[in-house]
Amino acid sequence: MHAVRDFEDLIAEGAGVPVDGWDFSWLAGRATEERPPWGYARLVGARMATVAAALDIDTGGGEVLAETPTPPPLLVATEAWPPNVEVARRTLRRVGATVVRVAGAPPLPFRDGSFDLVTSRHPVETWWDEIVRVLRPGGSYLSQQIGAGTVRELSEAILGPLPPPASRHPEQAVAAARAAGLEVVDLRTATLRTVFHDIAAVVYFLRKVIWTVPGFTVDRYRDELRRLHDRIRAEGPFVAHAQRFLIEARRP
Repeated sequence: MHAVRDFEDLIAEGAGVPVDGWDFSWLAGRATEERPPWGYARLVGARMATVAAALDIDTGGGEVLAETPTPPPLLVATEAWPPNVEVARRTLRRVGATVVRVAGAPPLPFRDGSFDLVTSRHPVETWWDEIVRVLRPGGSYLSQQIGAGTVRELSEAILGPLPPPASRHPEQAVAAARAAGLEVVDLRTATLRTVFHDIAAVVYFLRKVIWTVPGFTVDRYRDELRRLHDRIRAEGPFVAHAQRFLIEARRP
């Protein structure tokens, strides 16, 4: 009976935490993920210090962009998910960024050649033609992206065996960038160990990172969550692997 109560308490805890923004600090002590070796926030900060106008696409709650030590004179961020827009506006006041709510499809609401730098961390989709359009000649796009099959082990623990991933491969991004007229100047990949210590962390993650199990709800997947909870109790933390890649491309 205690195990049932324990499961229900953890499920309720993971389901009750707000998931606005892109801050994962609630997972401290409950889940860990290795960081990519290239230090994306540091790279963005270095680029921002050298340009006059920059755009951050899919800024989330603005958490990464807010780390910019020397923001450019013009700094704009876009976000499509309404709950994140106000979070980003509050977060990005300290770097003087303007946050623009956008639709989940192109075009971007900016004139041609508006920016020296476009950045994006974990974009939902990369609109390569729009990036080229809003970049000035010589401008760059710098992005850390989610790779194919990221945390696949967790997806399959809930959904069962899945076919090989068809999208989000780094070589596809390179081909799309070149097709849009950009010169790819850097590409790096990383596989990152991701560890979940309890089922509350799993529930929180699946509610926040919604593409891991599309349409996830606790009620819909209660049986699968219970099996995973029992597995964690019997075998220890659940380990998955996140895939990331860094791509930098320049407009000639």
